[in-house]
Amino acid sequence: MSEVKIYPIEEILKLLPHRYPFLLIDRLEVEIAGEKGVGIKNVTMNEEFFQGHFPNNPVMPGVLQIEAMAQTAGAIVSAKDDDYANKKIGVLFMSVDGVKFRKPVKPGDQLRMHVEKIKERRNIYVFKGQCMVDGQVVSEAEFSAMIVNQ
Repeated sequence: MSEVKIYPIEEILKLLPHRYPFLLIDRLEVEIAGEKGVGIKNVTMNEEFFQGHFPNNPVMPGVLQIEAMAQTAGAIVSAKDDDYANKKIGVLFMSVDGVKFRKPVKPGDQLRMHVEKIKERRNIYVFKGQCMVDGQVVSEAEFSAMIVNQ
């Protein structure tokens, strides 16, 4: 069994091009670089999307949960290379399948994005992801991405 590598926000900023307010990972736990890991998002009332989604009943948009899974996948792939801070690759989202939203995500929740690579062919990766809060699945999807040189 391999050791889980923890990436704090300073390292995530080296793995991904996303920045506030669109960076949706606060911490990354990589079980197998390039293969499997967990992204963590601490959902707060200060998130910009809660201003309009919905003012009297704040719920994290489902599409942002999918994006959080995709960012987790991109970070896991980027973490495969020890020299990730200097490499020039990009991860382009290609498709989403089998999306299910099971429970709302609210301010105060800790969203854990469990992502695992299920297929790889040349520069195309297919991932399975689940967002979880308190051990319960709140959303899930399969999605694909292309790795490109920039």
